[in-house]
Amino acid sequence: MADLKNRRANFALLAAILGSSMSFIDGSAVNVALPVLQRDLHASASAAQWVVESYGLFLSALMLIGGALGDVYGRRNIYACGIAIFALASIACAIAPNIEVLIVARSVQGMGGALAVPGSLALISSSFSGAARGRAIGTWSGFSAITAAVGPVLGGWLVQYASWRWVFFINIPLALAVLTLLTQVDESRDPQAGRKLDLVGAALATSALGALVYGLIRLQGAALDAIGLATTIAGLAALAAFVVFEGRTADPMVRLDLFSVRRFSAANIYTFLLYATIGGSLYFLPFDLINVQHYPPSLAGAALLPFVAIMFTFSRLSGGLVARIGARIPLTAGAVFAACGFAVFAFAGVGHSYWTTFFPGAVLLGCGGALFVAPLTTTVMDAVKPSHAGTASGINNAVSRVSGLIAIAVLGIALANVFETQLEHTLAGASLSAATRAAVTRDRAVIVAGQVPPEITAPRERAIVANAVRSAFAGGFRVAMLVSAFIALLAAGVGLDRSFSFAARASSR
Repeated sequence: MADLKNRRANFALLAAILGSSMSFIDGSAVNVALPVLQRDLHASASAAQWVVESYGLFLSALMLIGGALGDVYGRRNIYACGIAIFALASIACAIAPNIEVLIVARSVQGMGGALAVPGSLALISSSFSGAARGRAIGTWSGFSAITAAVGPVLGGWLVQYASWRWVFFINIPLALAVLTLLTQVDESRDPQAGRKLDLVGAALATSALGALVYGLIRLQGAALDAIGLATTIAGLAALAAFVVFEGRTADPMVRLDLFSVRRFSAANIYTFLLYATIGGSLYFLPFDLINVQHYPPSLAGAALLPFVAIMFTFSRLSGGLVARIGARIPLTAGAVFAACGFAVFAFAGVGHSYWTTFFPGAVLLGCGGALFVAPLTTTVMDAVKPSHAGTASGINNAVSRVSGLIAIAVLGIALANVFETQLEHTLAGASLSAATRAAVTRDRAVIVAGQVPPEITAPRERAIVANAVRSAFAGGFRVAMLVSAFIALLAAGVGLDRSFSFAARASSR
């Protein structure tokens, strides 16, 4: 009987790893494909952002209700539904004829992810207990990292030698494998969970995040945009209304009482800050590598291999640290390492060797991730009762996704402002024809992503504009990385919270 239970638990772990890998591979591979995808579909910089943001928007807003659905209707069942929706939407992304259809398909993909992502950790938490849970989460973190490593490398190779459309097709075999494994996994529920869905809360969260991201993206222009400012304020107001409503409704999708546990609250603040730096900064990295450094997509996809390789190697070991020394040391040290990695990226410059620029930054970031990913996840799951695992997982995953969603837009504002200033300064004294200057002004939405308008064909003028664009984007990228490093140091400060210490953890039992 024990052997059967262990076998089913291992099937659950494998299904969780492969299912999460779909999301991780998709996210990392799509980021590498974005510069080429943008050119092929003739999309603006803001439209390219929406390819990522539309997915993240629905994933973040509905993940909370996805975790609650798993607690009520069965974590295995809801997980399977999410995987199926994600796979079907991936096919729609792969055959999208234009950027608008792709953005819609990515939105549906986010809805599927909202059901699947919280279910992966909930499956592990309901199948393992005690120290075995920490080891299982460490294994999940490590294998998720290695499959995430396959994403950009495979995605870059596909973009370079086939088409960016194949980036979405790679989800299909993974989905079929997960659905097969789930037939061997035990179902689990929270018997105390209510069955009324918080549709008002879901609507408020979606509209709040949508308005906030839309407004922030509009504010990336050179001049202050009144609509962007008003929409951003409206998004913040809707977010406040969401919090108030969740505190008053009888069946909230976000259980605010969980935040009364200091360790749970501190862990989510840490998550928001650190995952904002990762999700936000790594969005812009492929644009710098491909459009500025002129890396081919395959090498751009491989640039972060040291990051994921180090995480894969050491995440399982760090997963057990919480039981021995508490989470305080690994969380603080991990955030400091990450800050150092972003600082190295900031001073990569243009045209320098990978081994003296992006490689050491990726190594430092990998050391940081190996230290904080598994301990952070274990801390979040251990802070609540096992029966609340689905909700807790949904909250923490939503926090990490929301932070990246907002960070892409916020860092985009910083990058765009520096880019505009430097580009204007560089081109002001350049000898350019009126037609070229008109193209630079007209195609600003494309140029801000690091591209040169195709209508500028004169070799001398094209070279001048290309060098100015590369230099301006590198300057904006530097500021975005420095902002990320600062936020990571703020996360390190949160990691020092006494609730993460071993003594505090032991006394809470």
